[in-house]
Amino acid sequence: MTASNGGYFGQFGIDQAVVARVLGRALSRGGDLADLFFQHETSTSIGLEDGEVNRAYGRVELGCGIRVVVVDQTGYAFSEDLEPEALLRAADTAAAIAGAGAAVGPQGFEARVTPDLYPVSRAWAEVGADERIPLLSRIDERCRALDPRVKKVTVSFADAERHVMIATSDGILAEDDQPMTRMIVGVTAEQDGVRQSNSANVAARDGIGFYDEARLEALARKAVERTLVLFEAERPPAGELPVVLAAGSSGILLHEAIGHGLEADHNRKRISIFADMIGCKVAEPFVSIVDDGTHPHMRGSINVDDEGNEVEQTVLVDGGMLRGFLHDRISAAHYDVPVTGSGRRQSFRFPPLPRMRNTYMLPGPHTRDEIIASVDRGILAESFTNGQVQIGAGDFTFYIKNGWLIEGGKLSRPIKDANIIGNGPDVLRKVTMVADDLLLDDSGWTCGKDGQMVPVGLGMPTTLVSAITVGGLNG
Repeated sequence: MTASNGGYFGQFGIDQAVVARVLGRALSRGGDLADLFFQHETSTSIGLEDGEVNRAYGRVELGCGIRVVVVDQTGYAFSEDLEPEALLRAADTAAAIAGAGAAVGPQGFEARVTPDLYPVSRAWAEVGADERIPLLSRIDERCRALDPRVKKVTVSFADAERHVMIATSDGILAEDDQPMTRMIVGVTAEQDGVRQSNSANVAARDGIGFYDEARLEALARKAVERTLVLFEAERPPAGELPVVLAAGSSGILLHEAIGHGLEADHNRKRISIFADMIGCKVAEPFVSIVDDGTHPHMRGSINVDDEGNEVEQTVLVDGGMLRGFLHDRISAAHYDVPVTGSGRRQSFRFPPLPRMRNTYMLPGPHTRDEIIASVDRGILAESFTNGQVQIGAGDFTFYIKNGWLIEGGKLSRPIKDANIIGNGPDVLRKVTMVADDLLLDDSGWTCGKDGQMVPVGLGMPTTLVSAITVGGLNG
């Protein structure tokens, strides 16, 4: 970006001179750091029910968030108007937190060189409704063709193109174009007067080419099969049982019950149970957990974080030992460690926080068949919904939508309508087997924290937890 060429945001009158002036105003009363987060995002959402489009709308967001940091305190303001005077007024508001006299603003900028983790052949702005709607119709038709018991199909489709630019008072300038798409399919089936409903979805940082015939077929089949198996399913027995977490979406338990506790702000504020456990054993030696923002096209991946930092794979647990936390610039300064590229925000209206990206457990030394064969009486949990977690202690409850009863080392009967209740750190210690079948889930996970929602990814190999409380029959 140069003064004569403002990059993508040059079309809105934002050049290097404007950026430097606003950052200088943000530091007019002092501060350790100031940064600007510019965002322009266009998005589309379409819904289809019983073969007919029943909703369609577009949305545009444009604005800039301005942050001033003094030690671990943040002054924040945003403007939906990118005229220089509006940005300067917002900068004055953010600067009000400081009071030690003016700090030095940037003398120049170094453009951050970023990877290209999510290239697309066509931007979503080039894709018309005449190409989007047939995707939804094909899913509807395919679901109905798979089984005559399917009586109702709903399809929700969304896409977005977000352009961001981050400028910092220490001279970093970074830009990124971030595509996103998600499709959710809901199915209701009827058998002998009984109705069952379930759903499946896929998501990625990708363009319309993501929805090839193989992916549409797999999505329809998953939604229908998840629904039809519920006719045979029953509630499992209640009590403390061995629980096998299936590869893939079981990573939501890892994300919620453990991952949040490893975000550095929770530890800096001494909310998390992990606050004093760096270097301590938290699991068996075959358990390793990472948070990785570098997987191509994955929903939680980012070329640059929302503070302008480089993104990496961050090792959280290595060989059963807790190795580190997820850091933004504030927590990294507090702990005197490098940032991990984990500063993320919902939009320009919010300051960044340490957040997960794609969180998963690495493959272990066992196989899926070995794990199931080792369980005399327990359950296999396949899909989850409605999880609740107390971040500090890691206490959780999750609702199992699909799963299987394990009897005599074999899958016997499908189960449904069960809760698992436990504590994340305790469950981590009770992981007794980890398979070699890591699956990174391609569903459209969204993570909430402090009123902010951000897209994330997750994954899991098949994993055995020796005991979790299961709420089923009599539970």
